[in-house]
Amino acid sequence: MSECSTCTASSCDGCDKKPASLLAETHPRNKIKNVIAVVSGKGGVGKSLVTSLLAVTLHRMGNKVGIMDADITGPSIPKIFGLKGPAYQAEDGVLPVETKKGIRVISLNLLMEDEDAPVIWRGPVISGVVKQFWTDVIWGELDYLLIDMPPGTGDVPLTVFQSIPLDGIVVVTLPQDLVSLIVKKSYHMAVRMDIPILGMVQNMSYVTCPRCGEIINLFGGGRIEDTVAELGIKEWAKLPVDPEFTKLCDQGRIEDFEAAYLNDFADKIKAMLGSK
Repeated sequence: MSECSTCTASSCDGCDKKPASLLAETHPRNKIKNVIAVVSGKGGVGKSLVTSLLAVTLHRMGNKVGIMDADITGPSIPKIFGLKGPAYQAEDGVLPVETKKGIRVISLNLLMEDEDAPVIWRGPVISGVVKQFWTDVIWGELDYLLIDMPPGTGDVPLTVFQSIPLDGIVVVTLPQDLVSLIVKKSYHMAVRMDIPILGMVQNMSYVTCPRCGEIINLFGGGRIEDTVAELGIKEWAKLPVDPEFTKLCDQGRIEDFEAAYLNDFADKIKAMLGSK
């Protein structure tokens, strides 16, 4: 195998050959306008929460939305939406499970007989399953497909970045310098692979006192403004620590959450992607 065939860059210094495309074709019955991956270099920052809230926000705006749960060993999207499997196996593919409001979801937990069973697989097998979520699942017509990514820059993120035609990524971080440092790895991976960065969401940014309404910065406030300025990210949003998040996620009722934290952020992403 030649060096160019494994190159992930759009061009190589001293080489006029373009690397072969590794993009996979989605199911022939699919018509997906925009694909967005929600990423972070570190686990536990709230990627699944941001993915879910962004999906709910876009759906309320009248869009057809799907979620691909690419965190194979730690899937949480079905729990957040109160979904149970199994996903229906059609003759020519797998049908995603729909939430109460009509968001289409695929996750390994929706394909397993025992959702509590651990997934003890090596990286290539996990990556292959994620790729099949793109090639074998019958998503149908979608305005937005959101991909809830596992943390880091390993096998699955690389598979998604190379195999699925992403329109951009949303980076999730916390208001801590250590987390921001690690999160930048995902940012630089996307830049290196020519994936547009649509925006950044800082989770757990603050908490509002239920008695007096005072804003309390639990982690010192963070410096997302400095981070987005340094990285050249134009759009960003802050999410608070909100007990309602936890309650509704535990109850599988995230679609009932009413706060408009991500409305402006979703509007700006839609404007950036335009219409297809």
